[in-house]
Amino acid sequence: MIEYDETNRVFHLHNGLVSYALGVAPGGYLTHLYFGRAVRHYHGTGREHHMSTSFSPLPAGQGDDVFGLNDLPLEYPGSGFGDYRVPAHEVAQPDGTAVTDLRYQSHRITAGKPALPGLPATYATGDLDAETLTVVLADPVNGTEAALAYTIFRDRAVITRSVVVTNRDARPKVIRKAASASLDFTAPGFELIHLSGSYAKERHLVRERLTQEIRILDSKRGASSHYQNPTFALVAPGTTEHTGVAYGFGLVYSGNHECVIEQNDRQQVRVMAGINPAGFAWNLAPGASFQTPEVILTYTDQGLNGLSATWHRLINDRLIRGRYRHHDRPIVINNWEATYFDFDEAKILAIVAAAKRLGVEAFVLDDGWFGHRDDDRSSLGDWVTHAQKLPAGLAHLSQVIHQQGMKFGLWFEPEMISEDSELFAAHPDYRLAIPGRAGSAGRHQFTLDFSREDVRQAVLDQMCAVLDHTQVDFIKWDMNRNMSEVFSATLPAHAQGEVAHRYMLGLYDMLERLTTRYPEILFEGCSGGGGRFDLGMLAYTPQIWTSDDTDAVARLKIQYGTSLFYPLSTISAHVSAVPNHQFQRVTSMALRGAVASSGVLGYELDATKLTESEQAAVREQIAFYQTHRRLLQYGRLTRLLSPFDGGDTAWQISDDRGLEAVVVYARPLAEEAPAVIRLRLFGLDANRDYAVLGQRVGGDELMGEGLLVPLPLSQDYAGVQVYLKAVTDDDE
Repeated sequence: MIEYDETNRVFHLHNGLVSYALGVAPGGYLTHLYFGRAVRHYHGTGREHHMSTSFSPLPAGQGDDVFGLNDLPLEYPGSGFGDYRVPAHEVAQPDGTAVTDLRYQSHRITAGKPALPGLPATYATGDLDAETLTVVLADPVNGTEAALAYTIFRDRAVITRSVVVTNRDARPKVIRKAASASLDFTAPGFELIHLSGSYAKERHLVRERLTQEIRILDSKRGASSHYQNPTFALVAPGTTEHTGVAYGFGLVYSGNHECVIEQNDRQQVRVMAGINPAGFAWNLAPGASFQTPEVILTYTDQGLNGLSATWHRLINDRLIRGRYRHHDRPIVINNWEATYFDFDEAKILAIVAAAKRLGVEAFVLDDGWFGHRDDDRSSLGDWVTHAQKLPAGLAHLSQVIHQQGMKFGLWFEPEMISEDSELFAAHPDYRLAIPGRAGSAGRHQFTLDFSREDVRQAVLDQMCAVLDHTQVDFIKWDMNRNMSEVFSATLPAHAQGEVAHRYMLGLYDMLERLTTRYPEILFEGCSGGGGRFDLGMLAYTPQIWTSDDTDAVARLKIQYGTSLFYPLSTISAHVSAVPNHQFQRVTSMALRGAVASSGVLGYELDATKLTESEQAAVREQIAFYQTHRRLLQYGRLTRLLSPFDGGDTAWQISDDRGLEAVVVYARPLAEEAPAVIRLRLFGLDANRDYAVLGQRVGGDELMGEGLLVPLPLSQDYAGVQVYLKAVTDDDE
C-alpha cells in the first residue's frame, strides 16, 4: 500500500479507496503532492512548479531559480526561513533562537501500525491491516529531529498521522509547538464545517466559506470542551449530505487543542491540528523524545453522509477497544433528574422496581452517593459510601438490584476535589493551584493534579476499594469544571508549561489501568454532558453522555451535529420527563423516544411518577429498541433533513445490505396548510419490496417518490419513527 519512487523521490500511499502522495523537493524539503480519490500510480503531474512570489526569501545557498518556502506545499513547516504561514513546530534553542530547518534524512516502511506511547490512537488488527511510512526530518545545525508517521489502512479511506520530536543535540531544548499533522493543498472555494457550541448546546454544525484568512478552532480549557470539538471538515462548493467531495480531520486528544485552517493569496490551504501551543512548553533533554497525539484524515466523494460512514466505521472498528467494541449497549435509567441529591435507598429501590417493570436493563446511581454529599459543595475526593443515605452500603444496594435482574452503575468524578473533603484536608497540595493565590472554584470544586502519579494513585485506591467489593457493571465518568490555575506543586518552574499535557497523559494512564483491571465494566464518558466528547475519550469510554440538555427538540441539533463524525453507538441519549428540566418544554413521548433511540437509549426520569399511558409508551419504546438494538446502535446513519436549515429534521438508519431501516422524522412546530411529506430514502434494494406502515412498497419507489410520512400535522414537537423491512412473496 506504500510505494516509494526513488527516482522522483515520491511516496504514494494508496489502497483503491484513497491516495496520499508526498515528495522530497530540491533541498530536502518534504512537500505535499496529493490527497484524494485513489489513483493506481502517482506520476507527479500535480507537482507544483517551484517558484517564488514577491517578498518571499529564497532558501539560503540556493540559486535564483529556486522556490520560496512561502509558496511550497510543505508537510511539516517551520518558521524563520521565509515561510510566513502558520508553522507546525517551534523549538526554542539554548541561544534564544526558535528557528528549525528540517530536511529529509531517511524513511522506513513497516507493516502494521505502532501504538503511541501513553496516548490513545487507532489501531491495526495485524500486519496485513495497515502499513506505516515514517519519514525522518532533521536539522543538522541544532540537532532537532522530527519523525513523521503516516499509516494507511487496507480497506478504509483513512490516513493517520503523528510526529515524534527528538533532541539529537547535546544541549536541552524547549518545544513551544509540535502539531501532529500539517498539509498544504490547493482548494479553491472550499468551505469549512466545524462543530461549535456551548454548555447544553454542544456540537452545532457551522458551515462557512474560506477566504484569505486564518481560522483557529481551539480549546484552552484543559478539555476538548463544549465550545469547539477537535474535528472539522473541508468540503468542495455544493457538497451536500449525499454528493460532493469532503475531507475530514480529527485529533485523537481530550485536552487543549488547536486546529488551524489558513488560506493564502494563492488559494493554498494549510490544514494543521495538534496540542494547543498556548501555555505549552515541553522541555526536551539531550536524547529525549516527545510524542504528539494522532490526527485522522479521511476523504470521500460521496458527500457528508459518505464522510460520516467512514468515520463511524473507523471509530467502531479501530478506535473503541475491549469487550464493548461492537457490543450491545444496555438500556439504563439514571436517577439524576429524578432525585438530584435528595435520595435514600428506599427511593432508589422504588425507581428500580418501577423501571424493571418497564423493561429497563440497568440502573445508574448518579452524584451524591459518597462522603456526606447532599449538595455540590462537599465530598469530591472521598469515594466512600454516604452512610446516612445508604446505611446498608453500596454492595447491598447493588446486590438487591442484581437480584431483580438489572445491572448496576455508579457515577464518579475522579478528577475533582472539594475543599470540604477529607482528601483536601490531608492533601491541599493535590489540586491544581498557584502558590499564594486563593484559586477560582467552579461548581464549588477544584481540579486534582492528575499530572502527579501519587494523586492518581490516591483516587485509584479509593475507586478500587469500591469496585472490588461492589458488583458494578457501568461507570459514568464525569468532569464538571474546566482547568484554571494550571500549576503543579511538584514540578520546577521551568516545567510548568508541561502540566496540562502531563495531566492528559495521567488521565489516559488512569483510564487504561481501570479499564484493564475491570474489563467487564462499561465506561460512559461525561464532562458536564458533552464537554469531552472526543476521539481520545472514546478509546476508553465506548459511549459518551452527549449533553446535559435532555430536551428532545434541542437534542435534534446536538445529535445531528455529533453524528457528522461520531457513530450512533457512542451517542448516549435519554428520554426525560416533561416539562423538560432545562427548557420547561413539553414534547410528545413519540418525539422523545424517537430521538433518544437514535443512539444508546436510556431514561432520565422518575419511573414511579409516570402515568399509565406514559408507562405503556415507554414499554413500547423499550420493546422496539430491544428488537432492533443492533440496527439502532450499529446501523448506517443517513441524514436526510437538517435542523440547521430551519425546519424539520429526518434521518435513516439502515443495515449494511439495505434490507431493513428505521426512519425518524421530527417536526418541532406545526403550521397552517402543511405540505404532504414525502421523504426520499437511500441505500435500499431497488429490486425488492418492503413492508412499511402496513403496506408493501418497492425499494425503487421509496428511493424515488419517497416514503409518505404519517406525522401529526396539527401538533407541535411531533415525531414519528417508521420501521421498514424487505419482504418476499413468502411473507404475504
